[in-house]
Amino acid sequence: MKNKIIERFISYVKVDTQSNEDNEACPSTPGQMILANMLVKELNEIGMEDVTIDENGYVMATLPANTDKQIPTIGFLAHIDTATDFTGTDVKPQIVENYAGDELTLNQELQIILSPTYYPNLENYVGHTLITTDGTTLLGADNKAGIAEIMTAMDYLLKHPEIKHGKVRVAFTPDEEIGRGPHKFDVAAFQADFAYTVDGGPLGELQYESFNAAAAKITFKGNNVHPGTAKAKMVHSAKIAMAFNSKLPSKEAPEFTEGYEGFYHLLSVTGDVEETKLYYIIRDHDKLQFQTRKEKIIEIVDEFKAVYGQEMIILELNDQYYNMRDKIEPVKYIVDVAYQAMKNLDIQPIVEPIRGGTDGSQLSYMGLPTPNIFTGGENFHGKFEFISVENMVKATNTVIEIIKLFEERSSK
Repeated sequence: MKNKIIERFISYVKVDTQSNEDNEACPSTPGQMILANMLVKELNEIGMEDVTIDENGYVMATLPANTDKQIPTIGFLAHIDTATDFTGTDVKPQIVENYAGDELTLNQELQIILSPTYYPNLENYVGHTLITTDGTTLLGADNKAGIAEIMTAMDYLLKHPEIKHGKVRVAFTPDEEIGRGPHKFDVAAFQADFAYTVDGGPLGELQYESFNAAAAKITFKGNNVHPGTAKAKMVHSAKIAMAFNSKLPSKEAPEFTEGYEGFYHLLSVTGDVEETKLYYIIRDHDKLQFQTRKEKIIEIVDEFKAVYGQEMIILELNDQYYNMRDKIEPVKYIVDVAYQAMKNLDIQPIVEPIRGGTDGSQLSYMGLPTPNIFTGGENFHGKFEFISVENMVKATNTVIEIIKLFEERSSK
């Protein structure tokens, strides 16, 4: 299983599937469709049934039941795209056998070093086989590790018919990293009673709570005049934008928060004297606090409009997804089954809120309750991303064990 997971994972990460928020098409980049078609071919080769791909790059397939017992149909999902935060072009994965716990030089020429001094979690991986980047790209374990693990689990079950199970559905989806993963997902066609995203991080992660999420794009208009004659004429949009940002609580930002603490995150600033744009994401697990954060943005915008003019500041504020806990708690036994599956495999479950979102955040509100389980990766979305092959095997076995436990539950 280990060698096959490595082979699959490396073949997937070499395809550039970085999504693009500025493109309204689905999928938003052509590489996603390339990988989607690769997955269709592989699903057919391993013997999955009902393998489909639609014009938007959504791949679905069925592992048929091999028992007559009445067992819920379980789904497993992973996303094809990689994050927009750092380049995913020309990924060159590096394999480190029997990691010794020391510094790893990812790129000798650029002196990019993955060090346990800055990433002390590396101490958890002594003796593991690690897959890293070459220091110039992200790795893409988020979420190609999940794809490899689901694919390997299905392959294993097809080759071991003595393991009885109900019907299992799998799906690989585009554009999760830009919040659009479920937008064109056909829940009715998927025909699962519930599902799991295999999209978490370190070993044991089990998550059924996510942020409530919104995005705010604020455009500040200015007036550019020659600086020699600018007195009482120039309106400096960049300085107004800077003043706006200073009105937000400085400690309520990602670099100062953890656990259930929410934040405002300034993703980007673009502009000059004439026009400046700020792009924020707003996050909170608590519904009321989430609403308060959005109202804070509106309040400051209104305050600035009163000073600079209604037409000088434009706010676009849109909700992105909501805390999936509200939809999963009524069927929380699906979380309990995943918890027991990990315990059966001597994995200590880490039940904690996602400080982000998965496709499950939106799918749960579309009628498909979808908690999230680990992949085994760390440091997602950047050049220091890495993954343990041993923990990828454990994630694969967790998928298999969940399927087995639902068959056992039907016998009681």
